[in-house]
Amino acid sequence: MALERIETKEDYLDSLRQQKREIYYLGEKVEDITSHPAFIPHINAAAKTYQMALDPEFEDLATAVSHLDGRRISRFTHIHQSVDDLIKKVQLLRAIAHETGSCFQRCVGWDALNATFMTTYDIDAEYGTDYHQRFLAYLEMIQHSNRMVVGAMTDPKGDRGQAPSRQADPDLFTRIAQRREDGIVIRGAKAHQTGAANSHEILIMPTQFMREADEDFALVCAVPIDAPGVIQIFGRQTNDQRKLSCQMDQGNRDFGLVGGETLLIFDDVFVPWERVFMAGEHRFSGILVERFATLHRQNYGGCKGGVSDVLIGACALACEMQGTTRASHIKDKLAEMMHLAETIYSGSVSCSALGAKTASGAYYPDPLLANCTKQNVTRNVYEIARLAHDVAGGILATMPSEQDLAHPRIGDYVRKYMAGVEGVSAENRMRVLRLIENMTGGTALVESMHGAGSPQTQKVMYQRLGKLDMKKKLAAKLAGID
Repeated sequence: MALERIETKEDYLDSLRQQKREIYYLGEKVEDITSHPAFIPHINAAAKTYQMALDPEFEDLATAVSHLDGRRISRFTHIHQSVDDLIKKVQLLRAIAHETGSCFQRCVGWDALNATFMTTYDIDAEYGTDYHQRFLAYLEMIQHSNRMVVGAMTDPKGDRGQAPSRQADPDLFTRIAQRREDGIVIRGAKAHQTGAANSHEILIMPTQFMREADEDFALVCAVPIDAPGVIQIFGRQTNDQRKLSCQMDQGNRDFGLVGGETLLIFDDVFVPWERVFMAGEHRFSGILVERFATLHRQNYGGCKGGVSDVLIGACALACEMQGTTRASHIKDKLAEMMHLAETIYSGSVSCSALGAKTASGAYYPDPLLANCTKQNVTRNVYEIARLAHDVAGGILATMPSEQDLAHPRIGDYVRKYMAGVEGVSAENRMRVLRLIENMTGGTALVESMHGAGSPQTQKVMYQRLGKLDMKKKLAAKLAGID
């Protein structure tokens, strides 16, 4: 693909058409994702990140000044240079979520860029390698071209009780299969990769701390999405076939649900050395994983707070349309939903406000508070969805389809019996109910639970970062215990 800068939605769509990716959906190869209904909503959501950068209202949030050359760039390619950058990141994610009501996908690659920037600096300081300089050249290309990067961390893992090198099939963790004079050959896969279908670049990272025996799995490298041997299988989502045959019943027809995830396969993919940023330095694998996870968990109060705002608004509209807004219990539930949304947002802001400068010069959010934020998301988003189901009513599960609404024989019955308060059309009521249904379905909730790591991974971080010994000493002192 040519290196021209992507600025507009049209530029972005053209860049996707130029790529010769190998991708499959429902057992069929897709030649043009920009015209396929399964992909269009997710592409639209990512395109919004380009559009908002051109909007004067959002310029301060959506763009930044590169510390490499002083040019104004997309904030999604920026290396955080201050606490203010960390806070603007969270504000930006909430603002875009307001526009899309869905995942817009670019934060994964953004976090991967920042984690790799910090860690390559540290590897070079320890071993005298030149990974950081290689990465700076790559980063400059990304900033100049404004390409979309997918951060690829999660391996399929196979037998989770065995280390990568002890798997019956070593390809269940992405690895260096061959080292050559001009580069490496990699093999393996990355699972449920948000935004991979419509990204330009893959930034591969290790999925966990690697020991010496697993050094071939301590791998960080960058691969074009259409490199030979890269294969994608697009995953199923809740109600995904509605994208193929429905408009209204999709709920959020323009931007879809979550991010459009793929199983990303590397079948003997060649990577030149200039795109390799870790190749066996296993001692730094865990550091990189922790940094990426912290940066990504920092996000969730921003994007999920913004998506929750949309859902709360939809619930308020549904209550107005069915005449329940005056009921005290409805007011109480809507207030509780707002409290839960602001709670997760405040977590993202607080871990950003307490961020600190690393040796590389990049800024990094407070890891304990970032993990607390994500843990709250795994609970609060489910509770917001439960309250949404409560206030919207059982009609979410039994409502007629848009085809029924348009049917010459039964359409009038649907309009008659789906009516709410006087002056509100049945169609509008059904539209907002479909939005609620799809925003609170299986895929959206599972992503809130497991995106950026499962709840248990955050608890592991609490045990490491929570300073339990210090807290015991505080209690002992006050209790008069020696």
